[in-house]
Amino acid sequence: MIPFAGWDMPVEYSGITAEHLAVRARAGLFDVSHMGEIEIAGKNALAAVQRVCCNDASRLAVGQAQYSGLLTPGGTFLDDLIVYRMGPSHFLLVVNASNAARDYAWISEQITSVGDAAVIDSSSRYALIALQGPASRGVLQPLTGVELEDLAPFSFGHGEVANARCTIARTGYTGEDGFEIFVPPNMAERVWNALLEAGRPADLVPVGLGARDTLRLEASMRLYGNDIDETTTPLEAGLGWMVGWSNETFIGRERLLELKEKGVARRLVGFEMIDRGIARHGYPVTHAGKPVGVVTSGTHTPFLKKAIGMAYVPVERSAVGAEIEIDVRGKPSKARVVKMPFYKRS
Repeated sequence: MIPFAGWDMPVEYSGITAEHLAVRARAGLFDVSHMGEIEIAGKNALAAVQRVCCNDASRLAVGQAQYSGLLTPGGTFLDDLIVYRMGPSHFLLVVNASNAARDYAWISEQITSVGDAAVIDSSSRYALIALQGPASRGVLQPLTGVELEDLAPFSFGHGEVANARCTIARTGYTGEDGFEIFVPPNMAERVWNALLEAGRPADLVPVGLGARDTLRLEASMRLYGNDIDETTTPLEAGLGWMVGWSNETFIGRERLLELKEKGVARRLVGFEMIDRGIARHGYPVTHAGKPVGVVTSGTHTPFLKKAIGMAYVPVERSAVGAEIEIDVRGKPSKARVVKMPFYKRS
C-alpha cells in the first residue's frame, strides 16, 4: 500500500506480473475510486463543456463518452479526462485524482461567462470499480440486467449490479475490453465482492497500481504527470485526434491552430530498447552526447517481454525505425523508435 493523492492505494495484490497477465488473458478487478468526478448541468452545460474541454462534446449523444483534455490558453494539458453525456444538459467529467480539486476550481472560474451552468465536485458521490479483460463481459453480465453486448466502446448505461444502482461504462485504461462501474460508495464493497465471486470460474484477480501502469503503457495510454502535463500539447503528445477542431470555443484552440500550421519541434514516440537495460521516467535522450529529449514512461513489460517506453524527441529523430540513444544510469544505450500502441488486442 502507498499514499496516492490522499488515498491509500494497493500497488499489488498477488504480484504485478501475475496481475498484468491475468488482465491480458482473463480479467482483473481494479478499485479506482480515487478518480475525481465533476458534474456540469444547466441550460448552458454544453457551452460550458465546449469551453473547458478540447474535444467536441456536441457530437455526443446521451449515453456516449469521449476522451478529452482540459487545456491552458497555451494549449498545454491541465489534465486529461473522459466526458460522459448523462443527459441533454448534464455532463459527468472523470478526471485524475491528483488534479481533481484544481480542475474543479479551474472549470468553475472559466465558465462564469457561459450563463446557466452549475459545476459540482461530486467525487464523494461515486466509487468506481473497473473490470477489465477478455472475460469481463461474461463475469459482469449475470450480475446486471443491462445488456452489455449492446454497449459500444465509450458508451454507458444505467441499471443495477448485484442489486446496487450503477452506471456501467464500456471504458478502461488497460488496452482490453472492459467496463467501469460507477456505484454509491456505501454499495462498493457489495459490488466488489459480488464481482470477485462471479469471476471465480474465470480466475478473476484484484489488480493494483503497478499492473495498471504496465498495462496502460503497453497500450500506449498517456499518464498525466509523466507523458503529458502543463508543458506538453496534444499535438506534441500524439493526441491530435482528441482535439475537436469543430469546437470553436475551447481554451487553447488558437495556440493549437498555430502549432498545427507551423508544426511542432518535438514529438512523443514509442521506443524499444536495443541494448540491455530499462529506460525509466526522467532518463535523458541524447544525441552526440548531448541531451535532446527525455523518457516519460518506461518498463520491461510482462506480456510483450520487452523493455519499452515513451519519450519526447526532436521531430527529426521521431520517425519509426530511427535509432535514439538513452542515458541509462550513466550508460549510453541504444533504442529504436517503434509504432504505437505497443500492444493492441485482436
